[in-house]
Amino acid sequence: MKLIITITALLVCQFVSAQTVADSVFVGTATVIKDSRLDVLAEKYLIAQTAVKVVKYGNGLTAAKGYRLMVINTADRNLAMNIRSKLYQLFPDQKQYMSFQMPNNKIKMGNYLDKSDAERAKKQIMAMKLVPNNVYVVQEMIEVKQSLLEEEEK
Repeated sequence: MKLIITITALLVCQFVSAQTVADSVFVGTATVIKDSRLDVLAEKYLIAQTAVKVVKYGNGLTAAKGYRLMVINTADRNLAMNIRSKLYQLFPDQKQYMSFQMPNNKIKMGNYLDKSDAERAKKQIMAMKLVPNNVYVVQEMIEVKQSLLEEEEK
C-alpha cells in the first residue's frame, strides 16, 4: 500500500510543475481604470470621521458625537455609589450615567462636545483624588442642548 502511494506521489510530482519565471513575465502595457465610486466613498468616509453627527429624536432629545468621562468601573457597588454621590455634590451641573454590566458598575459623567473640555474635567477629578484609579475619556453619543450645537456650528 505504501509503495502504491509513493509511486503515485512521484508520478504526480513529475507531471505537475510549478509556474516558471517565463510564465509570469508580462510583456506589454496594462490600463487600470479607477471606479469613480471609490472617490465618493472616500469622501463620505472622511466626512463621517470629521463632522459632528447630530441625531434628533422624536421626544425632543438631540444627540451628537462627543465625549464622557469613565470615572469608575468596579465590582464594588458601595464604592460606586459613594463616588457617584460625591460627584453629584461636586459637579451638580454635570449629568451622570450609571450602568451595570455583570459584575461591574460603571459610572460615566458629562456631555462634552470637545475633547479638550473632557480632558480639563478629567484633570480636575484626578486632582481631587475621588477615585482610586484613572479616569478615562471615552467617545460616545451624548445628549446635547440645541443651543450648544448652534454655538458649535458658528
